[in-house]
Amino acid sequence: MPLSLAQLFNKNTTVRTPALMFQGTCSNAGKSILTAALCRILLQDGVSVAPFKSQNMSLNSFVTRNGEEMGRAQAVQAQAARLDPDVRMNPVLIKPNSDTGSQIIVMGRPVGNMNVANYLEYKPEAFLQATRAYDALAAEHDVIIMEGAGSPAEVNLKHHDIVNMPMARYASAKVLLVGDIDRGGVFASLLGTMEILDPWERALIAGFIINRFRGDKSLLDDALVFTEKRTGRPVLGVIDYIAGLGLPEEDSVGFKNGIYDGLHTEDKVLEIALIDLPHIANFTDIEPFLAEPDVCLRIIRTSEDLDAPAAVILPGSKNVATDLTWLNHSGLAAKIAALRRKSTPIIGICGGFQMLGRQIKDPHGLESQRQSINGLGFLDLETVLARDKTLTRQQGTHRLSGLSIRGYEIHHGQTMSSHAPLLLFSDGRTCGVASDDGLVWGSYLHGIFDDDHFRRWFLDGLRIKKGLEPTGRICAPYDLEPAFDRLADTVRAQLDMDQVYRLLGL
Repeated sequence: MPLSLAQLFNKNTTVRTPALMFQGTCSNAGKSILTAALCRILLQDGVSVAPFKSQNMSLNSFVTRNGEEMGRAQAVQAQAARLDPDVRMNPVLIKPNSDTGSQIIVMGRPVGNMNVANYLEYKPEAFLQATRAYDALAAEHDVIIMEGAGSPAEVNLKHHDIVNMPMARYASAKVLLVGDIDRGGVFASLLGTMEILDPWERALIAGFIINRFRGDKSLLDDALVFTEKRTGRPVLGVIDYIAGLGLPEEDSVGFKNGIYDGLHTEDKVLEIALIDLPHIANFTDIEPFLAEPDVCLRIIRTSEDLDAPAAVILPGSKNVATDLTWLNHSGLAAKIAALRRKSTPIIGICGGFQMLGRQIKDPHGLESQRQSINGLGFLDLETVLARDKTLTRQQGTHRLSGLSIRGYEIHHGQTMSSHAPLLLFSDGRTCGVASDDGLVWGSYLHGIFDDDHFRRWFLDGLRIKKGLEPTGRICAPYDLEPAFDRLADTVRAQLDMDQVYRLLGL
């Protein structure tokens, strides 16, 4: 007979690997980035450390070497710990594909599309898989740094939560509660969360972290003393707002809130327009452009935003049919078609690649109830969404440039085309196509712009098209290591690391 959630929560009685969990007063409080920071700090100190988040809801995902899908944030945290991303670090991934439904990924493989009621029934099994993954991962490392989700004080969700306090209790982990002072009301959020927590949950809170602070920290002194007196827990760190960190965003919360909007400047010679689809997925594909000195990235949300860019990128989508309908109704499809007639380069990645073709068919209702929808018609290709999901890491050659490329594929689509293939992989497979003039192209390969040489080839092609000299050299290497070290240095200086080590028993 299956165990209930309550039985699973109380099942753990063994001695545990030392663990610490970051939870937040809200979504996007900085839990993910602090987890990455502590992973890098402990690594620098010679500790074998791994990240873990039992359940993640995100459309930014990653494929492991074993062909398993996990949250991109945990892949980044693994990189901070200099580990190969492992699906055990994020055993449950929820990928929303409508307002009420999501694809559920467990241990790297989709188990089906579920609405809220379906998933609540499935949650005991999801938690069981999460605890098994945690135990296996913890057995291989000295320390586990865990991440919660949203807030542990959501009273409507607490009774079936499998990612915050119940997971902390299972792992015998102490919790540091993170508040985002940049949003305002941080002390009310911290104290309010403590008030809502049950006594056993409150007992797991070891202290607080105030994140994204700007200004003179002495102005907080009275509030820090008040918070400790009121709760009996200290504030273990006030972490600076770190501008332009250069690490991939965890999910679309920050993206939809406009984190890239202020980066638009008129003095950059190449404007690349990214279409912000309602169900945008893996928008991190464009992040390597952010550091390029000649690139201005403009996020396009309305047809009025789209003027005369050097190139347009259609990104991934978790619901291609719905997003295509939105493109048409918003007027953006017509605007993009007009740019195509003016020979503006149009690039599609994954779902965006499918949109460039003539038709997308979804006979199994994997993404929507529409069994067929017409694409933009820029390329002679047709896509059918298959039940089985393609999950693979790839490397090979970009045929038009002759340059090496690498990345990963995450898609149900099987695409047929009369065009010659664009990418030739080392395993003999092919992917992607380009128009005869080479100005419209796309593929399923996420991360294609991560390669410095290929990205600069693409940008120099845009420069030549504008009548500018190509640079002929790499201007901004895409390397996360300096960002990890900068993050670790900042957090180490502002977090009470002595207390952190005491909480870990090290």
